[in-house]
Amino acid sequence: MSDGPVTASFPALGTTATVAVTSSGSLETARGLLVEQLDAVDLACSRFRPDSELSFVNAHAGSPVLLSLLLARAVRCALDAARRSDGHVDPTLGAQLRAAGYDRTFALVRERDSWHVTLPPARGPAWADVELDDEQRILLVPAGIELDLGATAKALAADDAARTIAAATGSGALVSLGGDIAVSGEAPPGGWAIRIADDHDAPLSTPGPTVAISGGGLATSSTTVRRWLTDEGEAHHILDPRSGRPAVTPWRSVSVAAATCVDANVAATTAVVLGESALGWLADRGLPTLAVRRDGSTATVAGWPEEAHAA
Repeated sequence: MSDGPVTASFPALGTTATVAVTSSGSLETARGLLVEQLDAVDLACSRFRPDSELSFVNAHAGSPVLLSLLLARAVRCALDAARRSDGHVDPTLGAQLRAAGYDRTFALVRERDSWHVTLPPARGPAWADVELDDEQRILLVPAGIELDLGATAKALAADDAARTIAAATGSGALVSLGGDIAVSGEAPPGGWAIRIADDHDAPLSTPGPTVAISGGGLATSSTTVRRWLTDEGEAHHILDPRSGRPAVTPWRSVSVAAATCVDANVAATTAVVLGESALGWLADRGLPTLAVRRDGSTATVAGWPEEAHAA
């Protein structure tokens, strides 16, 4: 029997992890399952840990590597995202992110005064050249290419954790990893209420729209929080694969609701890269979206509730 949502939060994956369940008696179990899942994701998928499985993959680009089941799923998810976004969400931009200054956890990037940008030579899309044998879990990354799974691994972890927690506890569950939110099981009456904000650390009193979801996922991609200074001006973490540089975009943030958190995250990131043309791209796919321009004006797509605009 549901006795109302309860939550627990803790730092993880360079962001804030929050789990909410509809039954207070399930919270301790839910938190433990989420901690276990995120520890495994960090060890498999981190670009910043020298002992991570992904770091080993990047160090052996040009040679076939046997992957764990977890990393194989994460890489397949990233490659599928590249295909579905027409390459606008590209997991082969690790070297470009590092050259632009995102070469360590963001807490350490933020402490740096500035960064000298030296981008690698321009290249065509490389994600289609990454070879993954799903059955054997053998991965071959082209020489000179570094994978970065930041655009999808966190969202995949949110989806997986929400399903795992709901199945293990019988409680409705919400998992939030920064701007990536997934829900599973029976939602509380009226759905899960979610405050939309550029910064996931913003207090609940921060002005902003609130929406409710009962299933699937919701993701917000923002260019305002993960920013740093370089000798070429400010940079942010969402790169345009066409240039290898931070996307030049009218959007301050884009929030999308979809069937899964991965789907929502891929769409929100794609929208930032596409700019104004993203509104048509999102409408064609029927994805409810709130896009906020740098001047604070907004655009909604595919049934995003107009009343959610109110601060």
